[in-house]
Amino acid sequence: MAILNIPSIVLYTGIGLIGLFLGYIIRQRIAQRYSDSIEAKLKTRIEKVRNEARDVVLEAREKATKILEESEEEKKKRKVQLDKTEERLFQREESIDKKQAETAEEEKENKRIFEKVENLKTELEKLQKSELASLEKVAGLSINEAKEKLLERTEKEYKEEIIQSLRKLETVRKEEIEKKAKEIIAGAIQRYSRSNVSEITTTIMNLPSEDLKGKIIGREGRNIRHFEKLSGVELIMDDSPNTIILSSFDPARREVARIALDKLIQDGRIQPAKIEEKIIEAQAELREATKKAGEDAAYDVGVLDLPPEIIYLLGRLNFRTSYGQNALMHSVEVSLLSAALASELGADVEVAKKAGLLHDIGKAVDQEIEGTHLELGRRILKKYHQPEEIIKAMQSHHDTYPVESIEASVVNAADAISAARPGARKDNIEAYLKRLANLEEIAYSFKGVEKVYAVSAGREIRVFVHPDKINDLEAMKLAKDLAKQVEETLKYPGEVKVTVIRERRVIEIAR
Repeated sequence: MAILNIPSIVLYTGIGLIGLFLGYIIRQRIAQRYSDSIEAKLKTRIEKVRNEARDVVLEAREKATKILEESEEEKKKRKVQLDKTEERLFQREESIDKKQAETAEEEKENKRIFEKVENLKTELEKLQKSELASLEKVAGLSINEAKEKLLERTEKEYKEEIIQSLRKLETVRKEEIEKKAKEIIAGAIQRYSRSNVSEITTTIMNLPSEDLKGKIIGREGRNIRHFEKLSGVELIMDDSPNTIILSSFDPARREVARIALDKLIQDGRIQPAKIEEKIIEAQAELREATKKAGEDAAYDVGVLDLPPEIIYLLGRLNFRTSYGQNALMHSVEVSLLSAALASELGADVEVAKKAGLLHDIGKAVDQEIEGTHLELGRRILKKYHQPEEIIKAMQSHHDTYPVESIEASVVNAADAISAARPGARKDNIEAYLKRLANLEEIAYSFKGVEKVYAVSAGREIRVFVHPDKINDLEAMKLAKDLAKQVEETLKYPGEVKVTVIRERRVIEIAR
């Protein structure tokens, strides 16, 4: 390889330096040209933004000026309205001040007139006292004595007219009250009417064949004795073909016996062990039937917020009777009648309905727990946290507690309607005769009574009085007192009509 000499190196170096210098100058010019282009763009954009900002400021100034003008206009309008309002208030204030001044003057004038009237009244009383004193001195009688004589004379002269007026007033008032009451009661009964069959103490069962009687009796009466011992029901087998009679005063026991006997007949094996088994099954079925009866009754009347314990006790009333009337049917009937009456009278329908349904709830346990069914019912409702208005509405249906609400009066009326209507209840002959005797005894306890007759199955009592001992006014008073005494002394379904008869017979013989 040839070695370069120094001049060549210098030449090449110079050429390189010149190339670098020329490249630097070219780059500077290119950069200067690019810089001028960007700066021009920026200036153009800045100018555009300034113009837009100027337009926005001008538009804002115009809007602000417009708002200020509108505000000034609104301010002027409000100032005019305020001025008018102030003027009206000022005029009203002047009018009130004027009226107050006039009222003050009137009060002063009234006070003067009142004082003058009081002075005249005082002077008049003094004159009356002076005049009365002069009249007493002249007549020789005091004011009270004169009043008594005047009343006595008036009574003698206008006795017949007074009696006729009293009778007329009483008749008219009674007719109006009875008419309104009949309309309300008739409307309630029409809204709820149902048939009622009195319970009896026996149940008749039909047998598939006459041969079953022998199986039920068993060898030497073993089966029938065991059945009667476990069920508490007497089995009566008479000459009637294919029938057997279950006799007991307890409807629940009769129902258990009926179910158990039906199961034994279907099973076909009638023996002491099976009898015990079927009676236990029947008791379980009766509990379910009792619960269902309570639920059905509550659903029928629309009372759906009762606790399960009260529902079950309600169902037990299905196997309880009062004078032959089914207690659950009676409670449902009283509930629906109470609701209808409460609706007519504007009372609380829900309270009346619920109190009517639960008014005899104590009868579900009165054969097991000591106490009246009313007190037991109150304890049951309190135990299960029933509202106080329900307890007050149900507790007065036997007059043990006072009537504290219109709902209580409604329940009392519904209870009487359900119990007293024909066919609802029946009475035994001993209680019936005793009630008649008590009615006559109460009537004979009054002075001036000549004869007493209890008629219409004890629903009416006719009292004949001595005409010389009792006048017409006293006869009217006797009827009221006797009715009140019967209400307070006796317990009976429905009502008792009291008729007092005063008859004077004058007999003359023409010869």
